Amino acid sequence: MYLKVALLGYEISMNLAEFYKLITKQGFQFSTDTRLLKQGDVYFALTGPNFNGNKFAQQALESGASYAVVDDPDLEGKPGCISVENVLQFMQKLARYHRDQFDIPVLAIGGSNGKTTTKELILSVLSQKYKVHGTAGNLNNLIGVPVTLLKMPADTEIAVIEIGTNTFGEIKDLCNIVDPDHGIITNIGKEHLEGFGDLEGVAREESELYLYLKKRGGIAFVNNEDDHLQRMSVTIERRHTYGIRDNADCQAEAVQVMPNISLKLGDKEIHSKLFGEYNLSNIMAAIAIGRFFEVNDAQIKEGVESYVPSNNRSEIRQIGTNTVILDSYNANPSSMEAAMNSFAKLKGYRKIVVLGDMFELGKQAEVEHMNIARLAAENRFDQIILVGEWFAKQAGSIGAKGFENIDQAITYLRGQNLKDSWMLVKGSRGMKMERIMEIWDPSDAIA
Repeated sequence: MYLKVALLGYEISMNLAEFYKLITKQGFQFSTDTRLLKQGDVYFALTGPNFNGNKFAQQALESGASYAVVDDPDLEGKPGCISVENVLQFMQKLARYHRDQFDIPVLAIGGSNGKTTTKELILSVLSQKYKVHGTAGNLNNLIGVPVTLLKMPADTEIAVIEIGTNTFGEIKDLCNIVDPDHGIITNIGKEHLEGFGDLEGVAREESELYLYLKKRGGIAFVNNEDDHLQRMSVTIERRHTYGIRDNADCQAEAVQVMPNISLKLGDKEIHSKLFGEYNLSNIMAAIAIGRFFEVNDAQIKEGVESYVPSNNRSEIRQIGTNTVILDSYNANPSSMEAAMNSFAKLKGYRKIVVLGDMFELGKQAEVEHMNIARLAAENRFDQIILVGEWFAKQAGSIGAKGFENIDQAITYLRGQNLKDSWMLVKGSRGMKMERIMEIWDPSDAIA
């Protein structure tokens, strides 16, 4: 791959390695957004359906960018512009080149549910001993992953990279960028059915991580309690299993799973801040990976216990005499089912569920919302509130309250006498179910 760059009034060509050497010599920093650009940054002019970063290349240079990487032919030869065929593809190749400069373990985390929570737990555990670089938030797509890799500092000892997908082939492409030698799939669930069609489609896509590890001779960490993952990974020569069964490579004893998870690991008792039985496997993954990399049990305990759920992921908020489980960052049928089944196991409390529509289900939308509504009814929660276009249609059939949007649900709940209750709030990101906190304090409103 050759790049064209205008320097000192001349247009020259250089290959990827030469460009990498040039930018790292002067301290490589970069930006994809001119609003966040700092002096000396390399600006990548990404384009998409609704934006064209090439239009801001000149502005980036005037704001102090060292170079602007562009793919608009009209900008070829312009001072400071580096012309490539496709900016995103170039950034991906540059990220892979940067990753190849490191002889360190690189762990990829895939799966339908719990990727980010698992990633945060693993980072918390491994950072007790190592200099760890990981994905910020959930930047797990074909833009976010290269950004994460390019930000990896030279003193990194272990990299933990989250990879996500909503179309066939994305996991394979991400693996080719990340080149993981360690990997974990959290689970296989009903995610992005609009693109994958069914659970088998999801499994086929997610299994690309296992296929990559097998080809590379890498190590897969596999949940011993998940028969689906056991079958999918059976041909991988180097497997490391975890769970609470006797035959797992890494075992711990579940002391308590509700409302918060506690485990016994050797002579250490670990008290997590995570709610719900469905988070047990996420914690076990972090324990197994920690032990594999020789983090001692005391450090593992510190890593797990210091992790505080945030950003509406399994957060537990105390409001007077009420306890709200805010798990509204995202939702699909599998995660909805797991959250409700855990919530149903709470004993001796008045329980309310507030569920928002699940997105990207395609032709399965009606039946999946119906199934979740019926499951809520079967669990005999004290009150069921369904929010959104799809869920509202199901409310009448199960004797629930149905509302078209979150504002209507907030208005209704403000009129209720909510005391001594536990409330589970869950829905897809676009439903903004976290706004339910406005019931108690309007200042919690999220723009």
